[in-house]
Amino acid sequence: MNRNPLILIIGCLIGVIVILLLFTFQVRKSEVAVVTTFGKVATPYTEPGLKGKWPWPIQKVYKFDQRIQNFEDQQTEGLTRDGFNLITSIYVGWKITEVTNFFPTFAGYVDPIQEAEKTLKPLLSHAKSAVFGKHPLSDIVSANDSGTNYIGIENEILAAVQTELRARRYGIEIDFLGIKKLQIPESVTQNVFERMTSERKVLADRFQFEGEAEAAKIKSEAERKAGEMLARAESEAIRIRGEGEAKAAESLKVFNQNPDLAILIFQLNALESSLKEHSILVFDPNTPPFNLFRGVSTNLLNPK
Repeated sequence: MNRNPLILIIGCLIGVIVILLLFTFQVRKSEVAVVTTFGKVATPYTEPGLKGKWPWPIQKVYKFDQRIQNFEDQQTEGLTRDGFNLITSIYVGWKITEVTNFFPTFAGYVDPIQEAEKTLKPLLSHAKSAVFGKHPLSDIVSANDSGTNYIGIENEILAAVQTELRARRYGIEIDFLGIKKLQIPESVTQNVFERMTSERKVLADRFQFEGEAEAAKIKSEAERKAGEMLARAESEAIRIRGEGEAKAAESLKVFNQNPDLAILIFQLNALESSLKEHSILVFDPNTPPFNLFRGVSTNLLNPK
């Protein structure tokens, strides 16, 4: 008698679980889901939580991983714009953005994610070949550190693939894309080295030309300033010479009026020049300006 209520409770719990399994489903945070009604898309679910549905065969639930998927395409060879062969490989991260578009295209496969990557690979290969074919080798391998254009090339490939995916309405989108491997075949390695050497030589010649031009500019500027300074000095010398000649002319007028005074002044100046510092003189008293000393002692001993 006591076992009947327990069996009833267990039976009710099992019934509730069965009902929940038949009429509800769980969408995780990393998933998106599509509910179909008799095979046709009825409701997409992109938010996590417990959702309701009718049991099969009325409705069926399809779940897909919404996290970013990563893969690397195969190495392929292609030509640059200037005819050089390159071996390239890129890595890609993609995710489902429109589950209602993704479901009709890939839901019928055993592994929809793997099938989506198979669809992506030829699109990536085509875009990669087209973009690399528009660029010369110098945009990819350059003697100048700032000469390469990796980011621009990656963005061009990304834009080309995104445009193709939106046009085909696959419901997926590239989240990131980058060049993983870039290799030059051995058959063209020597040509690349020769080109790099040529670019380095052009760069060195340009630097040398710029240096010589700057040196000539500096030399010209120095010569110009030296010429200006010399011209100013000559002008100043002419001015001083003119002033001296003017003063000399004034003095000459005075000397012409009193020649004896002029001779005396010249003799005194000459004598002053001879007696600078401590000097011992041996001279002829008859030779100017030492003739001024004649009669000096007599005058000093016998003053009037």
